[in-house]
Amino acid sequence: MGIVGSGPAGIYTADLLTKDDTLAAEDTQVSIDILDKLPSPYGLVRYGVAPDHPRIKQIQGALHKVLDKPQIRFLGNVEYGVDLKLDDLRRHYDAVVFATGSDRDRALDLPGAELPGCHGAADFVAWYDSHPDVTPEWRVNGTGVAVIGAGNVAVDVARILAKDAGDLLSTDITDNVHRDLAAKDVTDVHVFARRGIAHAKFTPMELRELDKQPGVEVVVYPEDFDIDDACVAEIESNNHAKTNVKVLQNWAMRDPKGLPRRLHLHFLHRPVEVLGADGVTGLRTERMELDGNGGVRGTGEFVDHDVQAVYRAIGYLGSPLADLPFDAERGVLPNDGGRVLDLDENAISGVYTTGWIKRGPVGLIGHTKGDALETVGNLVADRPGLAPAEEPEPEAFLRLLDERRVPYTTWEGWQRLEAHEATLGEPHGRARVKVLTRTEMTRVARGEDA
Repeated sequence: MGIVGSGPAGIYTADLLTKDDTLAAEDTQVSIDILDKLPSPYGLVRYGVAPDHPRIKQIQGALHKVLDKPQIRFLGNVEYGVDLKLDDLRRHYDAVVFATGSDRDRALDLPGAELPGCHGAADFVAWYDSHPDVTPEWRVNGTGVAVIGAGNVAVDVARILAKDAGDLLSTDITDNVHRDLAAKDVTDVHVFARRGIAHAKFTPMELRELDKQPGVEVVVYPEDFDIDDACVAEIESNNHAKTNVKVLQNWAMRDPKGLPRRLHLHFLHRPVEVLGADGVTGLRTERMELDGNGGVRGTGEFVDHDVQAVYRAIGYLGSPLADLPFDAERGVLPNDGGRVLDLDENAISGVYTTGWIKRGPVGLIGHTKGDALETVGNLVADRPGLAPAEEPEPEAFLRLLDERRVPYTTWEGWQRLEAHEATLGEPHGRARVKVLTRTEMTRVARGEDA
């Protein structure tokens, strides 16, 4: 079995396959290779979770236990579509599961959205998480910044933009990230949500964290707190919405604290234009109102906000994969319960998908387990009809990588890199400091001399 992608989706899939009752009852031996284009495992847990969220990063412990299983082999620095194609994988594996996630920002369809100073959240998150494939420099422009979106990613971006860079020195950020965040002059971060307070997608935990930052005052506006019968129904049926509304209403009644930095939460504001000529000078929004049916409509009243940068956090998209069909609108592999479909909507034998590249970027990490369970169930059900691999021997696949001069990394190599990062962090009292470049990560993981 081959799995492309070593984030939670891919690792959960491998774990479920090793525990499957049907395979166990048939005494079927399971052998799994998990491939990743990066030298390191864990996907968005390593490169998508904000550095000041160590609690969420602790999931790496559970993922580590799975990758440590003898039936599972991790092979990093192996890029599908570059080092390997689908025919290569099908020759060596009885079935292949693609778990490559969503790595691109959805486009912002607004006038001015292409101005310098407009950024995608995925790019910014990859930068502050020190992803080895992004530029190591980032300039945070101006004193006012807008963040468009009402999900957890928008809240993460806003929090990092408002936070004092010194408060991140206890995390695993690299020196370049601290340097560029320390150079920012941001005093006001504005988060814009098109809908009302009952429909915000961020979790209560993420919301509360905004108010726990030294020197940062959260500002909410009572005039944004319109609630109709549809909102009441949403609040009564959804504990997240109920808690969010209560927290926001309490904040709205507080007196100003006069702190040096402010994080403004604007609801019922629809962005309509990014202002500026050679760069961002503002964001224009339209005031919205509830329509009584669970939606919103424009009022024709427009507000200009003084910002010098705009960050969009309006959703992620997956990237196309070589030799496979792709739904460009949704950014996913077309599939039926994890079975990848061809252009005629017929299942492609032996090819499956799971995670965000299967269903889109919805749900938290925990939701990925149920998603993987569906895919594994269908794969196991299909197994009697799958054509066996021509060269299933584990060493045959390594020979292929060697023949193509792919400098792959292994599970043992990752543990070597992990120990090296811990050593880098030790003098500073930190759990780790990430190695910044792919070249250095590969060198350390492969035990090669500098």
